[in-house]
Amino acid sequence: MKHRRVVVSKHGGPEVLRTIEEEVPQPDAGEIRVRVEAAGVSAYDLMFRRSGLLPGAPKVPFTLGEDVVGLVDALGEGVDGFEVGQRVAAGTFSLGVGGGYAEFLCMAASEFVPVPAGADPAEAVCLIVNYGTADTMLHHAAGVEKGERILVQGAAGGVGTALLELGKLADLELYGTASLHNHDLVKSLGATPIDYKSENVVRRVHELTGDGVDVVFDPIGGARQLGCSYRCLCNGGRLIWFGVAATKTRGPRVILGSLFMQGLLRLLPDGRSAPTAPNAGSYVLRVLPELLDLLVEGKLRPPIAGRIPLEEAARAHELMEHGRYAGKIVLVTEEYGRHRT
Repeated sequence: MKHRRVVVSKHGGPEVLRTIEEEVPQPDAGEIRVRVEAAGVSAYDLMFRRSGLLPGAPKVPFTLGEDVVGLVDALGEGVDGFEVGQRVAAGTFSLGVGGGYAEFLCMAASEFVPVPAGADPAEAVCLIVNYGTADTMLHHAAGVEKGERILVQGAAGGVGTALLELGKLADLELYGTASLHNHDLVKSLGATPIDYKSENVVRRVHELTGDGVDVVFDPIGGARQLGCSYRCLCNGGRLIWFGVAATKTRGPRVILGSLFMQGLLRLLPDGRSAPTAPNAGSYVLRVLPELLDLLVEGKLRPPIAGRIPLEEAARAHELMEHGRYAGKIVLVTEEYGRHRT
């Protein structure tokens, strides 16, 4: 039996994504084979598609996709606790840079979490990386407490919207930077929007709060950006830097600039801090069951920028490149369509 898989044929723009057809993979002992319904698209996918110079970058051709939801299709020897036909979710962290842009995927059974009945696979896939990362940054990196004020940079993005939704559930006072056309979304998630294009973000934050916010979450990176985020903090505030979305426009040099600035900020004796954020991947399996329950209960509603067919992955990447979207872009397979009709 054949299946389709999207590969990065060479490093470059969205056009380097190619759909190939190959034999369906067979699960080894201890593995599950999943018939993929939905796979998330992330900023890291764009980074690894563009450049082979990043740490951990594989040789071409390779397949992207950090998060998947699908139906158990086959069980490897020794696997129990799962049934064929059961819906499951997983992050593909153990595979390297991805693997989710495919119709079938094999991974260790220990990487999968059951998805409760009633969950939309496209919404469920948003929880794995985006909401798993947001939960990790809120509760493990920042240790937020009820009533604290937080600023989310890039508040209309996949992780940004997740931070706002989870922040609202944690009874935090929310502020978020976003383009003007995304302000209604930011407001709907309970936050005060700030237009980073036309407003001085630092000045506006201090106008709104008086002395600054308790925590800034910055998934964008870059020396200048982190300096701006740091100046938004009040005394005792924490800057949580956990991403380099700025590489989308400025390339891998953003990473070095970010590391340099974070190190510099740690030397400032001004009562503020810039701690190292933990690796969210190690926390995802712990928090994902609770997040899935919140989804089914209607307490989380992940904004989805588009459900795009797997074979149109290049179009999904073009949408991300242009940046005029809100929420998470999700690739869906024919299997997703069959269960939605």
